[in-house]
Amino acid sequence: MLPDAPLFSIIIPFKAPGPYLAESLPHLLALLEPRFEVILLPDAPMDVAAWTDDPRVRAVATGAVSPALKRDRGAELSLGEYLAFIDDDAYPDPAWLTVARIAFEDQPQLAAVGGPAVTPADDPFWARASGAVFLSRLTGFPERYRPTPPSRDVDDWPTVNLIVRRDAFFAVGGFDTACWPGEDTKFCLDLVYKMGGVIRYLPELFVWHHRRPGLKKHLRQVGNYGLHRGHFVRVHPETSRRVRYFLPAAWVVFLVAAVLHGLATLAGLPVWSCGGALIGLGFGAYALFLVLILCDLLRFEPLPVALAAMPFVALTHAWYGLRFLLGLTKKKLISSLGR
Repeated sequence: MLPDAPLFSIIIPFKAPGPYLAESLPHLLALLEPRFEVILLPDAPMDVAAWTDDPRVRAVATGAVSPALKRDRGAELSLGEYLAFIDDDAYPDPAWLTVARIAFEDQPQLAAVGGPAVTPADDPFWARASGAVFLSRLTGFPERYRPTPPSRDVDDWPTVNLIVRRDAFFAVGGFDTACWPGEDTKFCLDLVYKMGGVIRYLPELFVWHHRRPGLKKHLRQVGNYGLHRGHFVRVHPETSRRVRYFLPAAWVVFLVAAVLHGLATLAGLPVWSCGGALIGLGFGAYALFLVLILCDLLRFEPLPVALAAMPFVALTHAWYGLRFLLGLTKKKLISSLGR
């Protein structure tokens, strides 16, 4: 690295500049670690001078390509020793890069570090309800959405908050641009299982990340994740063939069985004598499960937000599970641009 080159290259893919970028840039430029550059990757050319006069910020138009392609392009143009990936609808804690620098310097074996993406307290009510879905250990991976000590090694981390050594990034060929979403899952898999690299979760390495503002957008995002995770069970089982990913799909199978049992009963067809009791037991267990989730959410959100999140939770389980099952049937997925 040249003496005057930045230590970090912050790479941000997005469609077009807007209010999120206007919020994010001041936070980026106020980072405690000054040795960085910001590479903006919009679809079309943009006038950076209209947004900031800081020479560390530049923009490169990429055309309407996937976020994975944009990130690869940003990496190719970067000058930093570390590549810091973040989304345009997120902004970092002031110590973001400082925490990463110390970790990399103290632990030379690290290929990458990642941390939580926390919902801002001033997000709109329904966006906070959307974000609350993921805060409980019973609903997935809360360490991705709130600081959850201790630090530990992980093998799958989202690019909303992922910082990678430059040489490790290029050693695995960057992101698999055939995937969206899920390019980060494939990249981390290559980093850990093909290259033998270490990704460390650091709870103090956090960014603020705005959530989808309504149920429709929330379910669209969750459905995309479920579809690709189901597909990855077939093609990338190392990090996707885990029990917790199958549980929503099992719930969907149960719901279908319950509906079929009910229809058969109404039609006077022979049914299993114990079927009704088992179905009632299943719904009772799920109701208790939702109560436990609500109690858990109340540790992190006020009662109105936690209560509003419960329909999101139930629909997330069903929609993710359905899309996961669909993904299992796909030998190949044609990825969208993620718009």
